[in-house]
Amino acid sequence: MCGRYASSRRPEDLAGIFEIEKWEPEEAYEGDFNVAPTKEVYAVLDRPVKDADDPRPVRQLRKLKWGLVPSWSRTPEGAARMINARAETVHEKPSFRKAFTTRRCIMPADGYYEWVTAAAERDLEVEGKKKRPRKQPYFVTPADGSVFAMAGLYEFWHDRTLPDEHPLAWWVTCSVITTEAETAPLGVAPEDGPRTLADIHPRMPLMLTPDRWDDWLDPARTDVEDLRTLLAPPPEGLMRAYPVSTAVSNVRNNGPELLKELEGPEEGTLF
Repeated sequence: MCGRYASSRRPEDLAGIFEIEKWEPEEAYEGDFNVAPTKEVYAVLDRPVKDADDPRPVRQLRKLKWGLVPSWSRTPEGAARMINARAETVHEKPSFRKAFTTRRCIMPADGYYEWVTAAAERDLEVEGKKKRPRKQPYFVTPADGSVFAMAGLYEFWHDRTLPDEHPLAWWVTCSVITTEAETAPLGVAPEDGPRTLADIHPRMPLMLTPDRWDDWLDPARTDVEDLRTLLAPPPEGLMRAYPVSTAVSNVRNNGPELLKELEGPEEGTLF
């Protein structure tokens, strides 16, 4: 995790929530209820506006490609494998450490999807011995209906096979930071199902509460140890989880019906 999420809020709604100064409206935006790796996603970031006279950082809402491509990479082929960065090691991994100190963003979501399977198979996945099969999907979202602000990183990659002025010469990509899943009870748990986020999956996206947004986005904060304090997990009990249709397992399916809560799981799990 995070490998799939939902993002249905319109740009103007996100602009109000995050106090965005620069953004482009989308008249026909219908939301994305099945965001998958390599898709373009909304991200909030603070940086100077290109070619502007004022060098101050401006809070912007930008569309980035999900799957980080390090600036030093020869090709962008590994982007789909870099959708997540672990909070425990993001400051030291070559692919992420520069972005961690200088290019942080927030990736707004309604919530994320995760698939539950048997405990023994999940333990094997944690050990890296087996990729667990996806079974019953659950949707994890803030219990109060607020935006799920996922901590993220972004990076620029230059395709040197193209002229600088070519529209595809520069890629701006991003990655979600993940942390250990909460073991405390969910704020709202399904009647028949997991009681904690750790019951669903051992990892979860790092959610930033509003009191951390400005500090996380501030490009002037570059001290590694200072930044690592911002990677602390949010307060417990803020989330709810509920089963959704297995239709979300197919990336071609996309619509608000994917978020509909089921009365019970469609697939058998450990619960």
